[in-house]
This record gives sequence, structure tokens and C-alpha cells, in this order.
Amino acid sequence: MFHQRFTFRLIIRLLFINIMAALLFYLVKNTQLWFTITGVSLILLGSIISIYYYINQIREDIKRFILAVKTRDHTLNFKNKVTKGSFPELYESFNEIIQIHKDIQLEQDSIFQLIKTILEQVPVGVIVVKKQKSTQEKSEISFFNQAASNLLNVPAYSYWHRFEQHLPVFTKEIEQIDTGGKRFIELKIQDKFIQLSIEVIPLNLYGADYNIISFQNIKDEIEQKETEAWNRLIGVISHEILNSITPISSLSDTVNQMISNKESLNAEDLEDLKPALQTIKRRSEGLLDFVKDYRLIAELPTPNTEQHSIGEVLQHVKVLMQPMVSAKHIKLQVLQTSSKISLQIDLKLIEQALINLITNSLYALEDTEQPIIEVTYRLAHNKVYIDVSDNGKGIEAANIEKIFVPFYTTRKNGSGIGLTITRNIMKMHRGSLEVDSIPNQRTTFSLVFNYT
Repeated sequence: MFHQRFTFRLIIRLLFINIMAALLFYLVKNTQLWFTITGVSLILLGSIISIYYYINQIREDIKRFILAVKTRDHTLNFKNKVTKGSFPELYESFNEIIQIHKDIQLEQDSIFQLIKTILEQVPVGVIVVKKQKSTQEKSEISFFNQAASNLLNVPAYSYWHRFEQHLPVFTKEIEQIDTGGKRFIELKIQDKFIQLSIEVIPLNLYGADYNIISFQNIKDEIEQKETEAWNRLIGVISHEILNSITPISSLSDTVNQMISNKESLNAEDLEDLKPALQTIKRRSEGLLDFVKDYRLIAELPTPNTEQHSIGEVLQHVKVLMQPMVSAKHIKLQVLQTSSKISLQIDLKLIEQALINLITNSLYALEDTEQPIIEVTYRLAHNKVYIDVSDNGKGIEAANIEKIFVPFYTTRKNGSGIGLTITRNIMKMHRGSLEVDSIPNQRTTFSLVFNYT
């Protein structure tokens, strides 16, 4: 409707200008009425100026509207033009768009303040860094919550390079996982050590790159887990020691009663003593073996690390374990032995870890039809996984945590230290040992290495 009204008014104005131009031409050519000619000329000039301002006014209003939208200026309005202007519907639409834009902005600000308030209340440190595209520019810190300040004992910095000057150890660890990932570090803050679990999530918003850094103090959680682990360990050790000490004590008391009132022993007495002494000897040796096993866990050698390819590691393990596995009529598949991906490892210790896992698989495959052990590797999330899988009896969910407790075993004549040693070896390599098991289908133990 409004464009029709504008077109009609414009045609009327142009038609009037043409009529006045024609009249002026006629008067100049055919008459000497200079006063009339002057009057018509002024009217024609005024009409031209009027149509120019008429069109220019609309152009300026549209320009002001576009600028207001670009600069998010919500104070602009065209209320007076709605009733008096040539385009009331157009100006009314301008007002509605500006109001909608204002409402959206207010809603976004409200959501931002809500999220900011929530992040200020959580006990997790959160830092959001806006990364710059060139090295000359300084990366800005868009958000730095109170928990981050409290955990690190630093003020809420606005620029990353100033924060880096204050805590170079922390920022260096962040750089190691700049493209995303998790890390555990220990920091000394005001003469106190804290353990932090850090995660970095890269994000791209409107063409700008951000890093969301979240971290929390896990010292209390670690101490709780350590206490639980010690309690389980003490329970296992107490059980093993009591199993050995109780018969030794009982038999010692029996032997003491047999000889306490006698000055000499006959052949019959000696025959009675032999089983008791043999049992004491056997259980004492068992107790000594137990202590040796404990020392084996506690005194693992310090890793002497060198660069070795995964293919090299897998090939060595294949050569070492193939005879033992074949003797038990089990199929051993060691895949990807040509891999050139290299890791900084102690080859002997990693071989020992894999031997422990494959040995466990041998026992898990007893009474299994078509038994098979598969050793391979994979890359995922900046980590290298060396997997040892079998189709044996597997591990029940209730026993998953127990299997890593020293001396815990479900196997006859098992020492219960193989998985503990393997996990300790991986900790020495700043890695971890993971397990995934579906009983009687597939069980996979994974040596997990950080790979950057």
C-alpha cells in the first residue's frame, strides 16, 4: 500500500514539474510576460528542490535505520513519521524491527548474565581466552571466574601474556593441550601443593577462536581414593599374612606341647613332628614369597626412555609370546607391526606390561572354544592405545575396580600383582591402563599413552 502511495505522489510531482517546464518554455518563446515567467521559473525550481528533498529524506531515513541496526542503537525511532510521513507502513516496520532487535539483544544479555552468574558460583575454575590470529596481537581473556582466582591465587587478568608471567608452569601445561584434551598437573601455590585436573575445549564463534579452560582441585578426591586403595590393600595384606601366620602359630603351639615335657624324642615323636615342621616351613616360604611380591611392586626401576616405534614394540612382543601362546593352542594375532608412530618409552618395561596382559589372557581363555588373543593399536583424542583383547571369560562389572588392588586374584596360584605392576609402569610413562569387558564375549586391556 505504502509503495503505491509513494508512486502516486511521485508521479503527481513529476507530472506537475513537466507541466510547469512546458508552460515556462511556452511563455519564454511566445510572450514577453517576464513577471509571469519569473514566477513560473521559481515555482518550477521549488518543485524540483521539493522532489529532491522528498526522495533524499527517505534515503536518509533508510540510511539511519541501517546504521542503527549495525551499531545496535535502539534509541532511534520513527514514531512521528508513522503518522506524518509518506511511508507510514515502512516507518512502522522500521520501529518494529528496531524493537525486535532490542528485545533479542536484551534476551542475549540476560542469558549471558545468567551463564556468567552460574559460572561464578560453580567450584570449578573457568577461563575463556580469545586467541589472536597474529603473534603481534595479545590474546584477551574474555572470562575469568572467581573460582579460578581462588584456586590459582591470582587476580582476574584481562590478557593472557600477563597471566602467563604470573603462572608460567600452569600456562605451559595449557599449551601442551592447546588443541583440546585433558591433563593432570601439580602446582605449588603459597607453599602448598595442589593437584589440578585441566581440560581445554577449543571453540570458534563468529570467526574468532576461543579456548575454554576448566580446572578443579582433585587433591581431596585423590586422597580419598588413595585411602580407599590403602584400606583395600591393607585388607588383602592382612588376609594373606593371617592365612600364613595362623597355621604357623597353631602348629608352633602344638610342637611346643609335644616337646615341652620331654628330655628326648623317640622315632614316633619325630614322625609326628615332621608334618608340622614341613607345614611351618611351607607357609613361611609362602609368606616370604608374598613379601618379595610386594617389594616387586614397590621397587619398579625408573624408566630409561627412548624413542621406539609402536611397530617395533608389537613385533618384539609377538616374538616373545608366540611360542607360549601356540603351546596352549591359542591363536595370537599381532597387527600393525609395521607402524612407524613412535613413543618415548622404556622398551623393557612396556614389553613387561604387555607380557603381563597377554599372560592374563592365557588364563582367561581356559575352556574357551576357538580362543584368540589380538594385540593392536589405535589413535584417538591425542592418545595412543595399545590394546590386548581376548574372547575369554572376562571380568564381571563388580570386580573391575578390584582387579587393580595388589594381591587380589581370582586365579588359583595367582600372585595378584601383574595388573598392579602394569598400571604402575603406565603411571611412570604418564599414561594409564584401561579395561573394557563384556563377559564371555570380549575383554580389552589398553595401555594409554599421551601423543602430541
